[in-house]
Amino acid sequence: MTRTNRELADFLKRSRAQCDPEQAGLPPDGRVRRVPGLRREEVARLAGVSADYYARLEQGRSVNPSPAVVEAIGQALGLHEAGLAHLKDLVGIIATSPPSRTPGVQRLRPGLHRLLDSLDTAVPALILGRQSAVLGANRMARALFADFDAMPAVERNYTRWLFLDQDARDLFVDWDVQACAAVENLRLDAVRESDRQATEALVTELRERSDDFDRWWRQHRVHQRTHGSKRLRHPLVGELTVEYETLSLPGDSDTTLFLYTADPRSASAQALSLLASWTLAGSSTALRQSRD
Repeated sequence: MTRTNRELADFLKRSRAQCDPEQAGLPPDGRVRRVPGLRREEVARLAGVSADYYARLEQGRSVNPSPAVVEAIGQALGLHEAGLAHLKDLVGIIATSPPSRTPGVQRLRPGLHRLLDSLDTAVPALILGRQSAVLGANRMARALFADFDAMPAVERNYTRWLFLDQDARDLFVDWDVQACAAVENLRLDAVRESDRQATEALVTELRERSDDFDRWWRQHRVHQRTHGSKRLRHPLVGELTVEYETLSLPGDSDTTLFLYTADPRSASAQALSLLASWTLAGSSTALRQSRD
């Protein structure tokens, strides 16, 4: 069984175990369920395929399902958009977009750096690339989270920072929620042939150094969050909650802009404003010192 087939078998088994028979629309049949979730034959029936066919697929054996069959199995398992996309990657269904070239080192074009700087006075902003690499962070983002620019290039990674830096654990009130979400998002990179080596290197390091990461990685859950909130306990301005929105950057689908805001009438907005004034004062002081 190849690596990809093992990944497929694991993902299908775990997805099936997480399904609620009632929510799947199955009537009680009087049989005792010895394991959680759906039975194999139930998934097969819901997807409209034979039990033997689905069993071979879940065992990772050589089966080449059509896109329609994969869609049906995804629906039977209650997979959301990211989960279905992950399943398609695992079975080798190629998207209709043009094939991508082998990725090189990601760098931001000058215009994106200027965009980050233009948001400096009010909105924390990050740009993440493949494997959650931090490609750019404006002054407010560095003040709110961490000074990624000061880190060695190999350590400039959002997921790595979350799991291996104690300051990150102290910063997030809901650290376990944020860290688990980062693992689920990183899973989407795990089966992309074009950049698998880099993902494997990061995953291997984090599994060796973090029991939390290893536990969540073995759960094989995938999810791509495009918006949400983060609760922080900031050392300078205290507790605050920021909402984030993500934007895919035109011309580069591997980069994502994260913008962090707070309700203008809230204490969190006041905390962000205070942080902005303090960091601006610090930048002015540093600039004067550099000119002396």
